[in-house]
Amino acid sequence: MKTCLFSARLAVLSLALAAAFPSFAQTGSPSSLDEVVVTGSRAAGPRESQPFGTSVISAEDIQRAGAVTVNEAIMRLLGVPGRQDLYGGADYALDLRGFGTTAGSNQVVIVDGLRINEADLSGARLAGIPIESVMQIEVIRGSGAVLYGEGATGGVIIITTNAGKGVARKNSASLYAGAGSYGLREGRANATLASGGFSLDINAMNRKADNHRDNFRSDTDAISAAVQWSNDWLRVGARVAQDNLNTGLPGGLTAQQYQSNPRQTTKPLDKATIKNDRNGVFAEAMAGDWQLTADAGWREKQLLSSGVGSYGPYTYDYDVKATDYALRALHSARLAAFSNQFTLGADYTSWQRDTLGAYPSTANQSSHAWYARNELTLASTGSVLSLGIRTERISKDNTNATSSLADRQNAWELGLSQPISKEVSVYGRVGRSFRLANVDEFGYTSPGVILLPQRSNDVELGSRYASGAVKLEARLYRSALTHEIGYDPNAVSPYGGLGTNVNFDPTRRSGLELDGSYAYAKNLNLRLNAALRQSTFTSGAYNGKDVPLAPRRTLALHADWTPVANHLVTGGVNWVSAQNSDFANQCTMPAYTTADARYAYQWQNVEVSLGISNLFDRKFYTQAYGCSAGVTTSIYPEAGRAVVAALRVKF
Repeated sequence: MKTCLFSARLAVLSLALAAAFPSFAQTGSPSSLDEVVVTGSRAAGPRESQPFGTSVISAEDIQRAGAVTVNEAIMRLLGVPGRQDLYGGADYALDLRGFGTTAGSNQVVIVDGLRINEADLSGARLAGIPIESVMQIEVIRGSGAVLYGEGATGGVIIITTNAGKGVARKNSASLYAGAGSYGLREGRANATLASGGFSLDINAMNRKADNHRDNFRSDTDAISAAVQWSNDWLRVGARVAQDNLNTGLPGGLTAQQYQSNPRQTTKPLDKATIKNDRNGVFAEAMAGDWQLTADAGWREKQLLSSGVGSYGPYTYDYDVKATDYALRALHSARLAAFSNQFTLGADYTSWQRDTLGAYPSTANQSSHAWYARNELTLASTGSVLSLGIRTERISKDNTNATSSLADRQNAWELGLSQPISKEVSVYGRVGRSFRLANVDEFGYTSPGVILLPQRSNDVELGSRYASGAVKLEARLYRSALTHEIGYDPNAVSPYGGLGTNVNFDPTRRSGLELDGSYAYAKNLNLRLNAALRQSTFTSGAYNGKDVPLAPRRTLALHADWTPVANHLVTGGVNWVSAQNSDFANQCTMPAYTTADARYAYQWQNVEVSLGISNLFDRKFYTQAYGCSAGVTTSIYPEAGRAVVAALRVKF
């Protein structure tokens, strides 16, 4: 019934767009705040002056590549490795800097100024964000702890929607329909209606797929809307969003099962539903040299999964409620000798999870933080010196745990960016980041053990080159972690067996990253992203071993080519090296290479396209949990070759 209702809403929206759009013809440009460059500093300013590595994906990049989710865009265009999410629905767990199974707890996800990370081991569900509502995806590799707080050691993913960026809105609309392999059927409808200083943005999507395994059928729907009003100094508005997922849970395979039939399921009765609701209000004002911003958000998530486990039928059911507030003030000053930007902000979050059923529990987390960052630019040399600090008070409890956590942690960073010539600049930064055990981790530890705060000392050096059609950026990084928090399958569990959450012996993340782009003759664009990285234990029982599920090398090449007017060909190749699935490094997940291609023809306001993923039909997997006698087990296979034909109409 729910699917039918959503399909009806999508159809009504499509008809409404076609009918209402002409009557909303705009007679002039609406008032708006000036466009700003959204950067990792949570303030206006160019990326080129920041002392850390940043990659940006635009809405045009997403559309030209044919990416259907935020996860896919980041993986395909930036070469970030991802692991298939167990709940399906085209979601993937992204790993920016080699944290393996704890990557989701060591990076922060921001949507329109608000953090959407969960306070447990479940990840932020990016596949539920309507892809055509996204204006920009910004990926910061490396610590963002000063600006974004706990768990930002690995990096930050910042998603800005069409309504979230302070630019003039104009009337537009689009309809999309696609169908393809594995029973894929997808529909999208989007519109912006603007008049005077008012605008309304609406996005809706529905995606159904049988997917590439038995009992892996999924049904995803999402709808979002944002209304705002702006003049030359003020912007205020409100947002609502909802996404739902119904999916089968096919379970992992042994190596033998994977080789004989990767489409089979070991869990034919397991299934899950996830529902997310996000609502919020925002305000942005200019007062002289000050830019003032306020965001408030309320989020709810319901998950229900059921099936048959080792001890018989099971049900896992929980409800999450989260509240986030963010205040920020930016002061800009420009004098003959220097310019200065000072940012002062405060964040408050409250999160609660009620686990229902036969074994009920309640978990809570709250944090109060303030931060300050100053960026000084010298006019004579172009040098940019930045200094930031953050203090955050965090409390966590779980009725399943024998104790709670309450602590205050501090982060800091010092950075310098220096132009060497018109084309070349160098930068560097040092700092410290942190995280505390989440409510799942400290609720399951060895008897009498209290997990200590994880801390990381971070160093990054980089260089940028830009000349005409060529842009290159290279960066070296090193993060030395103490008391890293994670699950050790060989530690004594609370129930006398093996496997529990621990503070590991010291670990280190280090590597070299390279980003490049080249625009040739205005009709060919090339993009390169490569990484050499090490995620290793530096002492203790696992000394010298690689962190599980952290590949050492990745490479992504992508191109788009316009051979003649109205014809577009895009494609790319992604390679991920072998990785270990266990702490002893006795089991290896093979390296894999995938290729994608897409052809699109534009006729007036109509685009028809044909896309192919896994072009050479490679057999591979990105997710595996087990190791038995040197053989990888608990394998979750990826799809083979898939073809999608689509039609898009813009108004």
